[in-house]
Amino acid sequence: MFTERWFPILAGTFLVGALFDVLSLTTFAAALFTLLLVTSWWRWHALDGVIYSRKPFYRRAFPGESVALELEVENRKILPLSWLRIDDPWPRSVGPEDEDQLAPSHLLEQGLLTNVFSLRWFERAKRAYQLRFRKRGVYKIGPARMQSGDVFGMHDLSRQVGTSELLTVFPELLPIESLDLPTEDPFGDRRTRRRLFEDPTQTIGVRDYQPEDSFRRVHWPATARTGRLQVKEFQPTSARIVVVCLNVSTFERHWEGVYPELLERLVSVAATLSHDYIRKGFQVGLMSNGCLAHSDRTFRIPPGRSPKQLGYLLEALAGVTPMVMKPFDRFLMREMPKTYYGASLLVVTAVHPPELIETLNTLKLKGRRITLYSIAEEPPPFLSGILSVHQPFIEEASEMKE
Repeated sequence: MFTERWFPILAGTFLVGALFDVLSLTTFAAALFTLLLVTSWWRWHALDGVIYSRKPFYRRAFPGESVALELEVENRKILPLSWLRIDDPWPRSVGPEDEDQLAPSHLLEQGLLTNVFSLRWFERAKRAYQLRFRKRGVYKIGPARMQSGDVFGMHDLSRQVGTSELLTVFPELLPIESLDLPTEDPFGDRRTRRRLFEDPTQTIGVRDYQPEDSFRRVHWPATARTGRLQVKEFQPTSARIVVVCLNVSTFERHWEGVYPELLERLVSVAATLSHDYIRKGFQVGLMSNGCLAHSDRTFRIPPGRSPKQLGYLLEALAGVTPMVMKPFDRFLMREMPKTYYGASLLVVTAVHPPELIETLNTLKLKGRRITLYSIAEEPPPFLSGILSVHQPFIEEASEMKE
């Protein structure tokens, strides 16, 4: 727009100089016209072929850990860049160790990681930072905004580049001794050569007959189809499977607000127990009535014992938000039909309203093995057949630890 406004003036000046044979006037108009054309073209092509990338050494870490970050920008064209400014939105919770390196932005918890470069043709430049992961969460980085222009500083062009990336800060893992768990193992049975308890109403498959099998287990249709004696295989009612059920409510009624420190303790307890029982060889799953960051629904991770399972669990817990999507008692009743029947349920909560106590009793009567881990100020009521662990959360002690 700026260039187009000058074109009529320069054209008129050139015509006047040509009509009256004023060489200096025509030369000036032609030179300025050429300069405006060159700077305008430079402006529109300054950001072509400019590649910007972030290369953190790790994208996931625990609170307090430092991660190396390398920013790289490359000019993949013949046209040089006399100046290039890159503003990258960056959450302060995963920002550089020197917080002054983040420029202020309009968002309180976010700054701008600003870098200025001067690149020749086909040149690459790098900047190194040391990030400090300060607070649990899943944080979005970018997209960045690049700004450049011509060598004379007459024009500039701004453009948003790249896509958003995520950095994950896992919840803090507590010493397992601090959770005051009972010495016996309440969350499942030890490995045995045979399944000791099976539910004859839930068939999960068939297998070849073995001498110790009873003829009452014979699956006659499968035997006739295969020509070999086949027996039914039933669902085990007790197994080394734990499902951590996390209640993110910090007050009995969700509209009463959120207690941030209590929520962080809940998430840390759930993460510590998940880590400990995966280490012991359990299959561990997770479900919660809270929603994940950048989502609007509850979540459930099926039990597993793969090398990646712990990463899935911790990443989900890192993204847990205080938003309660459904009352915990109703959430448990809805999710139980989808949960492995022989799994032990580990309920982690900071509140135990009457509705939750009634739900736990109902699940117990249906054959579910339940352990209640409460960090509420008041101990939970006695529940027959349900192991309760009570370790009240004390904010003052937590602050002294920090």
